[in-house]
Amino acid sequence: MRLGRVASPDGVAFVAIEGEEGAETAREIAEHPFGDPTFTGRTWALSETRLLAPILATKVICIGKNYADHAAEMGGPPPEDPVIFLKPNTSIIGPGVPIVRPPSSTRVDYEGELAIVIGRPCKDVAAAKAASVILGYTVANDVTARDQQKADGQWTRGKGYDSFCPLGPWIETALDPSDLAISTTLDGETKQSSRTSLMLHGVGEIVEWISRVMTLLPGDVILTGTPAGIGPMVAGQTVSVTVEGIGTLTNPVVDK
Repeated sequence: MRLGRVASPDGVAFVAIEGEEGAETAREIAEHPFGDPTFTGRTWALSETRLLAPILATKVICIGKNYADHAAEMGGPPPEDPVIFLKPNTSIIGPGVPIVRPPSSTRVDYEGELAIVIGRPCKDVAAAKAASVILGYTVANDVTARDQQKADGQWTRGKGYDSFCPLGPWIETALDPSDLAISTTLDGETKQSSRTSLMLHGVGEIVEWISRVMTLLPGDVILTGTPAGIGPMVAGQTVSVTVEGIGTLTNPVVDK
């Protein structure tokens, strides 16, 4: 099932997105998409709605240097254990919403990633049981003010600006994340191309590691790391991240 969040002619709603590409319908979900969702009976043509970020996360947890080639391009060995950091939920935007480059940064980078969406409250989840707490997967761009990340020695400022966590276009609940193609294009030119099978720490291990530290809540988002090929974006460009089996997340870039 594809779960999304839309601005419809009748307001903002969670929806199930059904039908063939180009002729999809959005079926309104009552209340929330967790568990076994119930439906209100209202539907719209997806083309008559505007896709929003598919979830409003309590927190966004990210994995750093989870591809060996990216660790190498950052100038260090891959970490033995997952390295986690947080982005504020105010950094989340949806498809088509501009990524805003702050005037205090001289370099703002794209980082295409697979994102996990948690489906129920959980703590101390074994890797083998991770699938039981996952609602589904979406596409993410871990936008980073690279100069500030390096200058600060920790990543909160460089990762935390408003608009620095595009998510979308929807959540795919029926997906095996173990070996999916992932790519990023900038103005149509491919900049990143890899597969999730090359992650150093897989989805189960990531959920286990994080849930040992903190309780995960429904709607929490986990960004699983970016492959090599990161680079800067400037105003007027458009960045797209595609994950096989989910779709493409596209955002323009503007200066504040």
